[in-house]
Amino acid sequence: MGCTKIEPYFVFMSYDPEYERLRADRTKRGGHELDLYLSRKHDELLASTLETGSYKKTSSLVIIDGFAVEITEDQANELRSGKGVRVVEKNEVPV
Repeated sequence: MGCTKIEPYFVFMSYDPEYERLRADRTKRGGHELDLYLSRKHDELLASTLETGSYKKTSSLVIIDGFAVEITEDQANELRSGKGVRVVEKNEVPV
């Protein structure tokens, strides 16, 4: 049986030329398009890798191509093999 404790993780994506193209557009419209692109891209990765309802994406990060998600350690291991995923790291909260 796998780990069931839900914890916050950061997922960082590999190089994506479309992300770079959209990020270079400094207009308001370009920023909006980048937000939509990343949100959709991150949502599609989660939906194709993890069971629906088993995770909670808390944010997409625009300054880098990544997102924050609340998942189990087993799910983090699954995401590590996801297409385009560079790094999956637990968000360690200082005690």
